[in-house]
Amino acid sequence: MDTSNGNNRSLRALPSVDALLKSKTARRLSDEMGAAAVTALARAANETLRRQLLTTSRADNESDSRSALLSRAEDLLLQLRQTQIASGIRRVINATGVILHTNLGRAPLSPAARDALQEASSYCTLEYDTITGRRGKRSARAEQLATDFTEAEAALVVNNCAAAALLVLNTFARDAETLVSRGELVEIGGDFRVPDVMSQSGVRMIEVGTTNRTRLADYRNAINDNTRMIMRVHTSNYRIVGFTQTPSLAELAEIAHERNLLLYEDAGSGALIDLTEFGIQGEPIIKQSLKDGADLVSFSGDKLLGGPQAGLIVGRAELIERMRRNPLYRALRADKLRLAALAATLEEYSRGSRPPAIAMLTMPLDQIAERANQLVRQINQQSLESFTVETTASESAVGGGSAPTSSLPTVAIAINSRRFTANQIADNLRQWSLPIIVRIAEERVLIDLRTVDPADEIEIERALQSLAASQSV
Repeated sequence: MDTSNGNNRSLRALPSVDALLKSKTARRLSDEMGAAAVTALARAANETLRRQLLTTSRADNESDSRSALLSRAEDLLLQLRQTQIASGIRRVINATGVILHTNLGRAPLSPAARDALQEASSYCTLEYDTITGRRGKRSARAEQLATDFTEAEAALVVNNCAAAALLVLNTFARDAETLVSRGELVEIGGDFRVPDVMSQSGVRMIEVGTTNRTRLADYRNAINDNTRMIMRVHTSNYRIVGFTQTPSLAELAEIAHERNLLLYEDAGSGALIDLTEFGIQGEPIIKQSLKDGADLVSFSGDKLLGGPQAGLIVGRAELIERMRRNPLYRALRADKLRLAALAATLEEYSRGSRPPAIAMLTMPLDQIAERANQLVRQINQQSLESFTVETTASESAVGGGSAPTSSLPTVAIAINSRRFTANQIADNLRQWSLPIIVRIAEERVLIDLRTVDPADEIEIERALQSLAASQSV
């Protein structure tokens, strides 16, 4: 059957971009996003509608009058705008129980850190000393706090932990050799690999030992006149168990220093305090790494430290200053917002308080259970007949490539429905006005309040009420 005539008639009735821009929907969006942006969106909506008309049958298109097509174009305009909004950075409710959720921004900032961001967003004392009226030292406050808490001689802040490793290696071992155990050549999220960073820094990587067993003798036998550094990489996102062996940091320090080499530990997750009593095993404490003899230690700001994305390097003062003079440092240094949030986070440690991620990680099980039971009672009081809502034993996760073998017992809220599948419920919650991100296990939606701010529990209740009242998803 020839459908070309019907399609041609519909294409002739297709509203022009100018006509779409004069519509009520486009005028409203223009006030919101500007004329140029809404014009680009109108062109995209018009082209989308054109393709739809070309790929549908004549019968489907015969009823498309000029006004009907303009209405369809307006709907597409709104859909494209919603897609734009969804692709930007928005606040969400993390109900997954994964504390350092990489896709959701890892550690949530504390109120103090958010206030510091607001303060620094204006003109600020980034490199200005209000006492002397002269140029000040960038990142002075954050670096001093890091130095005080880790008992290091000095500290340096760059934009992330990969940048910290790149700067250390480039400064002290460029065009020379660095020893690293084969069992520590990790790959983390986003295809980031330690060997690639070492290569980009200009260092020749010398692998020692095997994947599961590396002895002191392996390091000692690999040292030659071109060796500059021994690098210890904390395997933060996996563990090797069973028939394994690896030297302690103190043992590596002894070998390195007797041969006038630097010992550098890339500690990754950045634990400033001992978390073993809360079930977090195998995470090096930065202060202890320095005491064990590491000359330099780098770690992340947005993992077990609980602050913004940043790379911190602590250690010997003369080594820190050499890195500060490296031209590469300027390309890697942190901006004012990052430094302000990091300083505020470190000040919380100094006061004896803890940022939100650490508070979640150390939250007592009975506190989570009490909150979960209370929310279940409130939801069930709404008589949501199509849902079964109850509590269940489960496990939270540290996330962020940290403590992969550590489990955190929790009490989750489990949701079943006679009308909707688990995936449909999860999709609906994700598309709520304040997106709620959950996980699915055994065909049930699980909500873990460990990672939910108590003030956001009402949003979960409202979203479920809305879904229960809807006729479809």
